[in-house]
Amino acid sequence: MKIGIIGAGNIGGNLTRRLTALGHDVSVANSRGPHTLTELAEETGATPVPVEEAARGAEIVVVTVPLKRVPDLPSGVLDGAAEGVAVIDTGNYYPQQRDGRIAGIEDEGLTESRWTEGHLGHPVIKAFNGTYAQDILDRPRPAGAPDRMALPVAGDDEAAKAKVRALIDELGFDTVDAGGIDDSWRQQPDTPVYGLREGVDGVAKALAEASPERPAAFRG
Repeated sequence: MKIGIIGAGNIGGNLTRRLTALGHDVSVANSRGPHTLTELAEETGATPVPVEEAARGAEIVVVTVPLKRVPDLPSGVLDGAAEGVAVIDTGNYYPQQRDGRIAGIEDEGLTESRWTEGHLGHPVIKAFNGTYAQDILDRPRPAGAPDRMALPVAGDDEAAKAKVRALIDELGFDTVDAGGIDDSWRQQPDTPVYGLREGVDGVAKALAEASPERPAAFRG
């Protein structure tokens, strides 16, 4: 499968490593340019590209950049993607630690991923936002393994969500349908499921226990 990854930090880098190892055709981009990705490309076989080209021909695009950088992505960044492309948003809102105050989230009550959708101009599937980057490398397990972790996945486009859940299964993790993007607050930072290393039942329980009240530490 052709996959584009925008952002080569901890999550983006480790997804590049795993997805290339599984045989996918991965293009990876970051804000500093392809020349800064030579080492990752040599390690993995991924193709370093400018951000504007990361989605070209891709069936899945992973957007894994700091939330405050989403508006800085080039206009039409998803142009040229395959028809029916699934866009994964891994982002989290850290207003005090990193992102500053974002009015659409604070004042309009948008979930992080709904806000991101507005800037990308395309529906997104929220996944990997509460996953430890190292777990992507260290904790894959075969289907049915008793210690297989599950990840929550939220999104409104059922076909895209199914595509993302199948990819996560291939990566070695179970998934739990966390509802639509307006429900994705259930997996935002400081919710019970955020960073949880449990199976399907534990993740489903944690999602059900989430509160829509954003803690003070995660408000701008």
